[in-house]
Amino acid sequence: MEIREVMTPHVECIGPDASLLEAARKMRKLNIGPLPVCEEDRLVGMVTDRDIVVRAIADGRDLEETKVQDVMTPEVHYCMEDHDVHHVARLMRDKQVRRLVVLNDDRRLVGIVSLGDLAVETGDEEMTGEALEGISQPAGAI
Repeated sequence: MEIREVMTPHVECIGPDASLLEAARKMRKLNIGPLPVCEEDRLVGMVTDRDIVVRAIADGRDLEETKVQDVMTPEVHYCMEDHDVHHVARLMRDKQVRRLVVLNDDRRLVGIVSLGDLAVETGDEEMTGEALEGISQPAGAI
């Protein structure tokens, strides 16, 4: 089974020059924590609700003045839409992440897949259990 069969398509993005207030409001509206950062449809980073709290609010930054690019993570783990679900589960385990953005052959963002998507859509408890076990290990313990 390929990831395109289980991913969430039509992912919303935010631009790197948007304010953190805009990002937080978009997250609230969409009821999500991670938000891909794109320039046009090219992925340039990821910003999360945790990034906003830890890298901005905790430092007393102004959410209207601080830009997404100031707190986003530029190195984003990803998979390709034609990757096999087992390959993606191993990638999640190895990188210790619970979700990956999905790119097409042109390296354009086409979706996002979570460990929960793999569990529910594939029904492969062994695969998702192994991925979850690896993700849950302290960093460097794998």
